Amino acid sequence: MHATEKPRQPIAEVVKGKTLINRKKLLAMIPLSDRTIYHMELRGEFPHRITLTSRNVAWDLAEVEQWIEARKLSGELARRPGPLAVGEDSPSLGRGED
Repeated sequence: MHATEKPRQPIAEVVKGKTLINRKKLLAMIPLSDRTIYHMELRGEFPHRITLTSRNVAWDLAEVEQWIEARKLSGELARRPGPLAVGEDSPSLGRGED
C-alpha cells in the first residue's frame, strides 16, 4: 500500500446492516415498470441500483422505504415517466445555479 492510499474496509463492514432487495422484490413494492424506475433513477428521483454482478442488480431496502415515505408526505404531483421531453429543462445538479 502506498503512503497516500487509505486502507480498504472489508466489504462486509461497508454493507453491514444493509438489506439489499432484487428487482423482483422491488417491483412487488413499487408498482411501476422497469423502464419507469430506470428513468427515475437517471433523473435522480429514485434510489440508484447497486451493481452486484454483470447481470444482477439490487437496491438498498432502507433507501427504497425512505423514498416511499417521502412520496407519501409529498404533495408534489408525479412527473411523467421517461426521458425529458424536448424543450424541458434538465434537473439541477446542485451546482449552485439558480
